[in-house]
Amino acid sequence: MSFLFNAYALARPALFALDAETAHELTLRKLQQAYDCTLTRGLIAGDPPRVPATIMGLALRNPVGLAAGLDKNGAHIDALGSLGFGFVEVGTVTPRPQPGNPKPRMFRLPRSQALINRLGFNNQGLAAFVANVQRSQWRAGGGILGLNIGKNADTPIEQAASDYLLGLEGVYPHADYVTVNISSPNTANLRSLQGGDELDGLLAQLRDKRRELEDRHDRRVPLAVKIAPDLQPGQVDHIAQALARWDVDGVIATNTTLSRQAVQGQPHAQEQGGLSGPPVHELSLAVIARLRQQLGAGFSIIGVGGIVSGRQAREKIEAGADAVQLYTGLIYRGPALVQECVRALG
Repeated sequence: MSFLFNAYALARPALFALDAETAHELTLRKLQQAYDCTLTRGLIAGDPPRVPATIMGLALRNPVGLAAGLDKNGAHIDALGSLGFGFVEVGTVTPRPQPGNPKPRMFRLPRSQALINRLGFNNQGLAAFVANVQRSQWRAGGGILGLNIGKNADTPIEQAASDYLLGLEGVYPHADYVTVNISSPNTANLRSLQGGDELDGLLAQLRDKRRELEDRHDRRVPLAVKIAPDLQPGQVDHIAQALARWDVDGVIATNTTLSRQAVQGQPHAQEQGGLSGPPVHELSLAVIARLRQQLGAGFSIIGVGGIVSGRQAREKIEAGADAVQLYTGLIYRGPALVQECVRALG
């Protein structure tokens, strides 16, 4: 186990004394500095056992990935990948840079090991994102990289598809898979794209664009859709049918929740935004199980939401997921959680 895994437990009280977003940025900066220095790089490298898995036709070293949102600009891919992940997903990126919502916009709920965020797709835009991705060596070393795309906040929802098509075209040559984020609660009306004619219209256009890009680049990049936990069974069924109908390769279940039932009475519980961490785990399991029932055995499902232990990672797989992703658990548990989850799935 690397030095960093033990050091995080010592550093966490100081980090938690800071504003949540400030601590997040500081942690990424220090991790990057340690990775960039040849003397310290070996101290941060995680070396979990190999647990081969496959998602969307992609061979993984292990089925534990980093969820999108932690590295929105793709600026720390190699450093984060070195913690032992089998795959890394970065973004969400929008075509144009945007600052996101006003600060403060990220809040800890330590009693539940949870977070509420209303960041709002804050990122430096597609051009900067692609430049960062091109500089990384993660894919060259055999790592699997997912690039997560979204729409700008000021793009009318009726024109959302244009932003997703721009995003898909921009990231396509640099991705092992592309995720379409239509489930963030922090961009107005975005979740409406998960239902009815809106979903069919978006996926139809993405299918056609992907076919065009496949011909242009002579490679087929798998496409995944990330959905919300706050869906009724009938809504999940409709999404599953649409995914199959429009040749989507995978689904990521789930994003953050708007429910506050599990954290009522806690400080910050009524802050606006998406709640992540253990309160999402059971909601995610229900969506995963329903998706697996509807989609059958061959369709790739990535389970995310509330994993803070190896046991919960195993529960995601038992519910029907092929692989899992971590985010909030890393903030509370640190890099040791990666190895714990890999071993639990071995």
